[in-house]
Amino acid sequence: GKKLGFTFNHRNLHNISLGQGQEVVAEQALELAAQEGHWVILQNIHLVAKWLSCLEKKLEQLGEGSHRALRVFLSAEPAPCPEGHVIPQGILENAIKVTSEAPTGMQANLHKALDNFSQDTLEMCSQEKEFRSLLFALCYFHAVVAERRRFGAQGWNRPYPFSSGDLSISVSVLHNYLQASSKVPYDDLRYLVGEIMYGGHITDDWDRRLCKTYLEEFIRPEVLEGELCLAPGFPLPGNMDYNGYHQYIDDALPPESPHLYGLHPNAEIGFLTQRSERLLRTLLELQPRECSTGPGAPGGQDDMVQSLLEEMLEKLRDEFNVAELLARLEERTPYAVVALQECERVNALRAELRRSLGELQLGLKGELPMTGSMEALHRSLLLHAVPQLWLSRSYPSTASLGSWFADLLAHISQLEAWSRDFSLPSTLWLGGFFQPQSMLTAVMQTAARRNQWPLDRMELQCEVTKKSREDFASAPREGVYVHGLFMEGARWDAQAGTIAEARLKELTPAMPVLFIRAIPEDRQDTRGLYPCPVYRTRQRGPTFVWTLNLKTKESPSKWVLAGVALLLQ
Repeated sequence: GKKLGFTFNHRNLHNISLGQGQEVVAEQALELAAQEGHWVILQNIHLVAKWLSCLEKKLEQLGEGSHRALRVFLSAEPAPCPEGHVIPQGILENAIKVTSEAPTGMQANLHKALDNFSQDTLEMCSQEKEFRSLLFALCYFHAVVAERRRFGAQGWNRPYPFSSGDLSISVSVLHNYLQASSKVPYDDLRYLVGEIMYGGHITDDWDRRLCKTYLEEFIRPEVLEGELCLAPGFPLPGNMDYNGYHQYIDDALPPESPHLYGLHPNAEIGFLTQRSERLLRTLLELQPRECSTGPGAPGGQDDMVQSLLEEMLEKLRDEFNVAELLARLEERTPYAVVALQECERVNALRAELRRSLGELQLGLKGELPMTGSMEALHRSLLLHAVPQLWLSRSYPSTASLGSWFADLLAHISQLEAWSRDFSLPSTLWLGGFFQPQSMLTAVMQTAARRNQWPLDRMELQCEVTKKSREDFASAPREGVYVHGLFMEGARWDAQAGTIAEARLKELTPAMPVLFIRAIPEDRQDTRGLYPCPVYRTRQRGPTFVWTLNLKTKESPSKWVLAGVALLLQ
């Protein structure tokens, strides 16, 4: 302010948070600031996208003839996708842009977490040893949960905005508890940090379990006994000063690896593979839509799409006659109801495929005008991607168009065999179901009716067999055999009959056939079991299906930190 010839105080500053009709106030503040040389801070400009064009014009007008001390600061949240970039190009070109880049890697994250404190912080508690050890453990916890997001859905089912404020408040709570009590209240600290400070951001139950497991590993009595390793090869440091902790991080922290987060190295391979696939898909989408054809050259894009849709229409079979199936049905058992529901869903999808492909075929021949939906379908077929219109009528899938269509035909074949006499197939392919939850619920309903058990007090029991689907000739007397599942984050050791460490570069090994049946919940022995979530795809999150208990010789917490899950695709 002195260099610009004026004295800065609170009367020279206009701090306005946009939204809820504050645009007029912002324009008045800009007019006054241009005359008096004040500073204007406009926060959350991403919330007033329609007004930003007016702001751009206003700033352009104020660029000439205004007080030379005028300064305008704009802040906005980062856009989640390219379509969310709402700030006009004129503002971006004329502004000095400042961004806060998150650190990458465990070492940078751990240093940044410790930077929130000072030597004075370490000395402010009467229980100095306990406070310093637990503070460093909390810093490591914060670095782990912040950096784990780079592993995608295997890291966190959903992204969360963990910040340094969560860490600072957690340390303040730690200080207050230690000042008030001579004993360390580990349970209270884990609850407050895991359920409130950090847990307040978390919306997914499985992510909440992960956060709780980290705290159970880091906040426990072994912290004070010098026996706790925060990661393999990285023991919790003893009593040091502030600079000593920073030096310890540089000297003792192992090289960057998924092991620092409790994950298997395959997690990084999978994450980098998915990122590469997204990059290549984007490059493919940027290719020109028209390609020239000439002597000896392959057909144009329209010819490729025409050939593909003709092949798909030829392979689509006739729809199920649901009325006839109902007439042949002797008893509406839970399994039969599921089969009928799946037939109806398949019919709706096949009808949409025939309608949309038929329209596109006529459009390519020039007999119908090309609409926006037809253009989108054409583009999807060209990129071998499943059209969004079809996905909205089926189920979440990350497969290519060819794999998705092959899965649909396989599920139709499964339903055709099942609906002949409505007797259960020897093994069921759960991944083809539109609603796999309905099939698993039917297992519980059938057992409840047969044994007169209360349905709301039943659970599914899972036994992993040592056989493949070809080894089964008939369905079990109770429950179902299920095939076609995969494990991510670990593997199934068929000889030992337990979860085992994954082999390098085997990202999603196939599971043997599973025998699933329903039992009363009070008969379920949970000792030596890992509650394993089942998801439709590697995207996890909203594609959750069920929870199956799998045998383990290791502590279940190991598999929680490793992000072990079963996948239907």
